[in-house]
Amino acid sequence: MRKYENISYKKILTSEQMLDIYLPDKDTFPVFVYFHGGGLESGSKSDNKFFGALAEKGVAVISADYRMYPSAVFPEYIEDAAEVVSWVYSNIDTYGKVTGVFVGGSSAGGYLSQMLCFDKKYLAVYGIDSDKISGYIHDAGQPTTHYNILRERGLDTRRVIIDEAAPVYHITENRNYAPMQVIVSDNDMKNRLEQTNLLVSTLKHFGYDENKLDFRVIEDSSHCSYLDKQDENGEWFFADMIYEFITSGRGK
Repeated sequence: MRKYENISYKKILTSEQMLDIYLPDKDTFPVFVYFHGGGLESGSKSDNKFFGALAEKGVAVISADYRMYPSAVFPEYIEDAAEVVSWVYSNIDTYGKVTGVFVGGSSAGGYLSQMLCFDKKYLAVYGIDSDKISGYIHDAGQPTTHYNILRERGLDTRRVIIDEAAPVYHITENRNYAPMQVIVSDNDMKNRLEQTNLLVSTLKHFGYDENKLDFRVIEDSSHCSYLDKQDENGEWFFADMIYEFITSGRGK
């Protein structure tokens, strides 16, 4: 595995807008763009340990930081996420031949990947059609308006609001959505499992092809507790799950 750290995806150098690249020891590979969790106010691109496991399986990983509270407000972190994807489209070919670009994240990062997936305007700024991404991995993201955005508005963070800041708000007909892996825990954050079920049922309500959907409820787990989990043989649970999706043939 080859690793490249702290690459700026902005023309103006900032410490928050950096990414790391984990490359497999091969010249041809799919790419997984990953956004970390932390409630849009904490976390880092280097928090998780499963990236190397994916690279060893032949998947390149781009792990990116983005602006967060209190220095950023809606929708600046989503705009950063879109710029990361744009950087990958423009630059990753210098590292090898890319067979597909997959976009995902966990918790707050899952919210970001959902917004990029369902609200087309963020990637459209860079001439990228969100429906033509090879696939999305939405892990434990909030499909309604994120609780930290509610806090920004001075509202009770427990409220369930569906407006332009909610991924599920943007689900419509006449869209050829990309394949998706949707992940949540059976003992996730309060109301996260129920809201994730709403996301999936809304997709089905608008005729989303269920053959393109890999919906997984992880049993006996709490919110994102499986990210860096290894079994007795040293296998990485989350990395293996992502790898299975990426190589399943669902991707475009």
